[in-house]
Amino acid sequence: MGTPAAAAGTVRVGDRTVNRMGFGAMRITGDGIWGPPADPEGARALLRRVVELGVNLIDTADAYGPGTSEELIAEALHPYPGDLVIATKGGLLRSGPGRWDPDCRPDHLKRSCEESLRRLRVDRITLYQLHTGTDPDVAFADSVGALAELRAEGKIEHVGLSNVTLEQVREAESIVPIVSVQNRYGLWERDGEDVIEHCEREGLAFLPWYPLAAGAIVRPGDDLDGVAAEHGASRVQVALAWLLQRSPSMLPIPGTSRVEHLEENVGAAAIRLTDHQMQRLEEM
Repeated sequence: MGTPAAAAGTVRVGDRTVNRMGFGAMRITGDGIWGPPADPEGARALLRRVVELGVNLIDTADAYGPGTSEELIAEALHPYPGDLVIATKGGLLRSGPGRWDPDCRPDHLKRSCEESLRRLRVDRITLYQLHTGTDPDVAFADSVGALAELRAEGKIEHVGLSNVTLEQVREAESIVPIVSVQNRYGLWERDGEDVIEHCEREGLAFLPWYPLAAGAIVRPGDDLDGVAAEHGASRVQVALAWLLQRSPSMLPIPGTSRVEHLEENVGAAAIRLTDHQMQRLEEM
């Protein structure tokens, strides 16, 4: 019997095939994505439930905590199931709750990777992503070059990008093979569709972060309510179903700290929207 996440279908991430419903592990930390959660055992139980539901890509970053998210993942799931992809990121510094500052210097990225390897308890990271394409003090090519060196050293298997333009994706591809792009995207925020189209053409996975824009998803009265009612589903589930049908490259990574929200999110994998429903949602 297939798992709930398997209903979303699959996508390739380099040489790995994963279900197209992932999990973003940012919100398993404390308030402001800072420090440990109020209930660490609850966070570990949530991560175990992620895997039980068939989710086999978990996205995290050294900046989440910082370090806390990666540590919780290892505590809950190591030794990891053979089909589980842990995707992490480097390139941001944290000076306090809610504060994020770029640091994409090659030496910092290399140190960050070493620390992620230690926290995740692995010898090689399956997918390592540059967390931002915007560091005014460092040439983008130098940052990508550092990841290329880590890949050549066998410390990372695949390279991904986050928060980048199409021009940056193309520049990175001239330096090292790129297997994924993670940008902000969702039903209410559709900038950068040229990047999605590139991912489709080149066989890259596209991971939309913050796919459930908090203000919009809880605001009733638009046509999302009508489509949700037609499926007996929630607004959240229909917004995720729209993403899955928007592109075969799409690999949503909705995050939460609550098991009931996780199960609701993964339930979206089974929803099939009609062409007319897709059009209604896109015209909101």
